[in-house]
Amino acid sequence: MDRDRRRPAMPRSPAPSAASRPWPVSRRFYVSFHDLDVVNHLNHAAYLPYMETLRCDYYLPLLGDPDPARIDLIIAEVTCRYFVPVPYGTELVGEAAPGRPLGRTSFPLLYRFTIAGTTTVTARGRSVNVVYDYAKATKKEIPSERRAVLERDSVDPADEGW
Repeated sequence: MDRDRRRPAMPRSPAPSAASRPWPVSRRFYVSFHDLDVVNHLNHAAYLPYMETLRCDYYLPLLGDPDPARIDLIIAEVTCRYFVPVPYGTELVGEAAPGRPLGRTSFPLLYRFTIAGTTTVTARGRSVNVVYDYAKATKKEIPSERRAVLERDSVDPADEGW
């Protein structure tokens, strides 16, 4: 066995940017036993349902309807970057905000997860959301009143490590 071989280091949690401001949506998540992986910390796949919930928390008020079945989005892409292992019982704060630039028919939504009461970023996520007309099975332009809110709430992805 090669004793000089070192294990790869876990990525460091990035510091929040100095330019960061409160994001428009925030929710707390508790790490349950169900969400642990074989090495006894939050499984990477658990972040995707958290991101779905944050997406609904942000987007449903824009529609003026609390029913998730009314969402006119289709997801083109989802990515997540993991920085810090999260043990059982940890309380995470998840946040969501649209990212710049907005497209004509799509927009990025950024997600940030921190350990409650700290500035420790455990993960950052991003989804590309396409506004979609399910009846016509085609994408559609972002309605102007929604675009105005998305632009108002948007953050610079570079400030968040993207």
